[in-house]
Amino acid sequence: MAGSGRRPEHRGPPELFYDEAEARKYTQNSRVVEIQSQMSERAVELLGLPQDRPCLLLDVGCGSGLSGDYISEEGHYWIGMDISPAMLDVAVEREVEGDLLLADVGHGIPFRPGMFDGCISISAVQWLCNADKKSHSPPKRLYRFFSTLYTALLELITAQAMRAGFTGGMVVDYPNSAKAKKFFLCLFVGTSGTLPKGLGTECASEEPQQAKFTNERTRFRNVKGKSVKKSRDWILEKKERRRRQGKEVRADTKYTGRKRRPHF
Repeated sequence: MAGSGRRPEHRGPPELFYDEAEARKYTQNSRVVEIQSQMSERAVELLGLPQDRPCLLLDVGCGSGLSGDYISEEGHYWIGMDISPAMLDVAVEREVEGDLLLADVGHGIPFRPGMFDGCISISAVQWLCNADKKSHSPPKRLYRFFSTLYTALLELITAQAMRAGFTGGMVVDYPNSAKAKKFFLCLFVGTSGTLPKGLGTECASEEPQQAKFTNERTRFRNVKGKSVKKSRDWILEKKERRRRQGKEVRADTKYTGRKRRPHF
């Protein structure tokens, strides 16, 4: 995970502070946009993502999608979480390319293990240090956030272990239990064996499988590499991403991406 920010003055919970007016003012401030873009660029750089394929990133506290814009420009996919409905409304109006989720990250990351290649958070995690309600415990909320984020990034951890020369994989005990479910990263040196069977899986129909690993996501297999921004290829790739998201996109023609003469 890579992120940045400073602890905010106590201005009330973010979902109330960033109302409709504040959300629009925040997004239209050119200085804020520039700073967000610079921090997003640095955060993505710090992740050290592979150059040969697009990745799926989690944007914690995505707000109106300013950080997500940079992720999309780099050819990656993203899912954004934010607690402010007003901020997400602005993101929808801006037609950002990521998927959006209204959620309090202090309650945890509600995604399956190993779903993301990385995570960024720009000026958001520090909000968890505030106790905006009587039920809020900053240490507990921070632990809940980081522990569930760790699970969501397990694939990244496993991939790097395999890259270092280990074999093995993930063993899940009691996969159908909300409280007893536990994840074990089993690594072997030398020969590649069969993964141990997780506890509580006796009723499962699936047999233990040989550990196999791949750095590819079939979902992104045919996606092109990066293109010059605003070029024809860049526009076609952007339109294709929107089609995959189920959005309405104009049909491609020979005029797509063509520079037009200025009108006087």
